[in-house]
Amino acid sequence: MRFQTQLVPARLIRRYKRFLADCRFEDGREVTAHCANPGSMMGLADPGTKIWLEPNEDPRKKLRYGWRLVDHENGHFTGVDTALPNRALRTALEAREIAELSAYDTVRPEVKYGTNSRVDFLLAAPGLPDAYVEVKSVTLCREPGLAEFPDSVTARGTKHLAELAKVAAAGHRAVLVYLVQRTDCGRFAVAADIDPAYAAACAAARVAGVETLCIGTDISPTSITLARRLDVVDPHGTGPFAASALHSG
Repeated sequence: MRFQTQLVPARLIRRYKRFLADCRFEDGREVTAHCANPGSMMGLADPGTKIWLEPNEDPRKKLRYGWRLVDHENGHFTGVDTALPNRALRTALEAREIAELSAYDTVRPEVKYGTNSRVDFLLAAPGLPDAYVEVKSVTLCREPGLAEFPDSVTARGTKHLAELAKVAAAGHRAVLVYLVQRTDCGRFAVAADIDPAYAAACAAARVAGVETLCIGTDISPTSITLARRLDVVDPHGTGPFAASALHSG
């Protein structure tokens, strides 16, 4: 999917209050941009980092710029907008581009399920069990080539895993999609040292029948698109436990 307006390069001055970022354009002008990422953004928010901002003219928005990308200045990018993976995956699901889910012809976003939860997507098709799909945006990289999730303790993510496990036990399909918004990673692992409870919930969910898919992205200052498969390894990086690929047909 293409960005709605042309991105503008800048340098990060500081990120604060989670959703705000002071930035400096190449001409010296300074602005405050919206940071659509509630996570720790470990390794992505150092002062002086080259970033890309998306301008907007929406009078309903208080801030005229949104922080979209980190430019690692080595040909690689990271997408920092945590809302983008859902939009990109919805487009791919509706186009039946995800091989494991291509048989489903109905895609419903934000459907209530479990205990005060909403699943990102509920997929349906005649003769098939419903598929409950949760999406997680992955931006953390502490070891070259290895993407990790989460980048901070996530009680919400742990709850989602428990809900998916119940869905699987009830005879439906439960699918957790890790969408890696980095172009410099070819593997993925759960960051068990950051959130042991989440890692334990992942293990329990796999036993319960929850499927794990991991999809990489191609990123540039003009667009972000779903791309290659990423190998998924165990939390210690010693072996594969699942993987996914885009439908090639």
